[in-house]
Amino acid sequence: MIVISKKVIRNAAMLLCFAVLMTGAAMANDEDAHLAIENPADLSKEDAEAYYRSLTKRMERGYAAAQLDILLNYQNWPLFNDAPYISATHGQRYVNSYANRMAHNYGTLQEGEELPMGSVLAKDSMTVTDEGNVHPGALFVMEKLHKGASPATADWRYIMVMPDGSLFGDTMGDRSAAVSYCHECHEAVADRDYTFFVPEEYRVGN
Repeated sequence: MIVISKKVIRNAAMLLCFAVLMTGAAMANDEDAHLAIENPADLSKEDAEAYYRSLTKRMERGYAAAQLDILLNYQNWPLFNDAPYISATHGQRYVNSYANRMAHNYGTLQEGEELPMGSVLAKDSMTVTDEGNVHPGALFVMEKLHKGASPATADWRYIMVMPDGSLFGDTMGDRSAAVSYCHECHEAVADRDYTFFVPEEYRVGN
């Protein structure tokens, strides 16, 4: 009998999600070509943080145009990474992992545990390419809903906000089909309430 570890399964799922993103990018038009970056720059933690700090005000203004109350002042929420890191499941962008106060156990979540209703996770992102192109990326959001609100997504709401504040998709609202793949990727971490966490080498305190 062949036993496959959960880590291997998760890595395979992440590669599959990235393949979906890359396929989407190859077929993309001007509206959704943001989905995958083919040539992200290889940055040190210090350089990644410096680029991010240079964009924070611009990102804050852009995302605020979406007028989503659940994201107010998200940059003041607890941050779980010590520097922006590349996320294959978010289009090879550099991301930061924020969680609101309701998600108090996000950083210590154990197998089988869940985040409470009202938890909001936010990953803002930036594009930095080998050619030196630097600009804000999409804001990726998960909101934990009340029991039974969305059985198909384990009661998680997924939202993607573009850098200018326009809504790319919301599983509980407009253009829900555009972000339906989000939960498919997150099913790889169902044992952690469908939430990925920061790579170990980027976790605060490591």
